[in-house]
Amino acid sequence: MKPFAFVAAFLLPFCVIVAEQNRNIIARGSYANSQLQFEKNKTGRVAFMGGSITQMNGYRPMVGNWLAKRFPKTKFEFVNAGISSTCSTTGAFRLRSQVLAKGRIDLFFIEFAVNDDQDAGHATRECIRGMEGIIRQARKAQPNMDIVVTHFVNPGMLEQLRSGKMPLPMAAHEKVLKAYNVSTIFLAREVADQIDAGKLTWKVFGGTHPKPAGNAIAAGMIAQLLGTAWSKPPVKDTSPHAVPWKPVDGGSYFNGHFLLPEASASTAWTWHVPDWKKIPGGVRSNPFAGKKLLTAEKPGKETILKFEGRALGAYVLAGPDAGTLEVSIDGSEY
Repeated sequence: MKPFAFVAAFLLPFCVIVAEQNRNIIARGSYANSQLQFEKNKTGRVAFMGGSITQMNGYRPMVGNWLAKRFPKTKFEFVNAGISSTCSTTGAFRLRSQVLAKGRIDLFFIEFAVNDDQDAGHATRECIRGMEGIIRQARKAQPNMDIVVTHFVNPGMLEQLRSGKMPLPMAAHEKVLKAYNVSTIFLAREVADQIDAGKLTWKVFGGTHPKPAGNAIAAGMIAQLLGTAWSKPPVKDTSPHAVPWKPVDGGSYFNGHFLLPEASASTAWTWHVPDWKKIPGGVRSNPFAGKKLLTAEKPGKETILKFEGRALGAYVLAGPDAGTLEVSIDGSEY
């Protein structure tokens, strides 16, 4: 067991120890495309998608700092597509506008295990459809994109792992990752292993939203995965990743995207930024509260959205002035 030198680059007052041969760093596929882009072309666009664990000042900037130090002559652009309390289903539908629309993505980091568990309460089917919706859509749009998925952990998942059980979202996500040959950083099991070995406590790790110590473990495992993958000289040309002809679940959301509803002709529903200061109560300010929202102030007023497909969802902002939506599709009952 040796402390890795790259941990010092995080400028943290502690040392992270991860086994050199680690069952929780599951390497699949190749990362030669991103290596070539970073080493030879000297530019890189790296995207991160997940819930609040990604959105917060945690593992994401640590990984960004490590990449910048490993490739000091490379100009990086980092995309933060983390949104608190959102699950993999949401990710599949917002991928196109919030990640792919940024341009070529060389390296893509994803985490949704915790959100699929505690926020969405997804069954296996929904966990698969969300994660596959992200990965299949990403690989179809940009076949050269390298991807890493990290399983973070909450207290319930930790107890399951320590008792020898696999948490449902992680098991479901792994079905997708194996099918698409995408690497896993099994941080959740690493935390369980270190706690069982007496090398870590949940308090030191920091909880569901890890403290710097916990985030450094995640970033260190990612650095080990990529450092090993990039230890050989870069290839001469990029190579597309294979995409399975048949999806794991034919109902996965790999065609997911956003639609923009229209305000009703009667002006009962309007697009505007609510004056939140005049509305009693609290509201999450990031990232939607400063944007125009489609709103109605009188009960029973209707608006229409035209769409084609098998699934439809809506972002409904949680706050003091929220209401209840009733939906009718193709003339069905509300």
